[in-house]
Amino acid sequence: MNYLQKISAEWPLRLGLGFMYIYSGIDLIRYPSGWTWALPWWFSKIVSSFIPIETYLRIQGAGELIFAAILLAWFLNKKIVAAVALISVFEFLFILFFSPQFTITFRDIGLLGAAASLFLIALKNNGSR
Repeated sequence: MNYLQKISAEWPLRLGLGFMYIYSGIDLIRYPSGWTWALPWWFSKIVSSFIPIETYLRIQGAGELIFAAILLAWFLNKKIVAAVALISVFEFLFILFFSPQFTITFRDIGLLGAAASLFLIALKNNGSR
């Protein structure tokens, strides 16, 4: 039991969010049309005036894979982890406020809490690696 007390709460948060971003990032890249429902109509309209929605979703997927890599890279500076966590907070807030399908997005409340916790932990432990 003593070993468990030595594990920082940061690592379960980083692992959970990191693997979530791997899953969603790969799925966004492979099956972007399966995610178009998740975009608010007004956001889709704005994006589609610049690039096709499926291209945007693939770019979003690539960004999520980058987030996953940062969260899972134990050697990175905490400032970078804190930045990704903060961006994640805003992403989950956007989903919660604007997603057209709340029956699924209720899970994002927990992800929002995890990202906010990770942000605070990474910010607090900024001086260490």
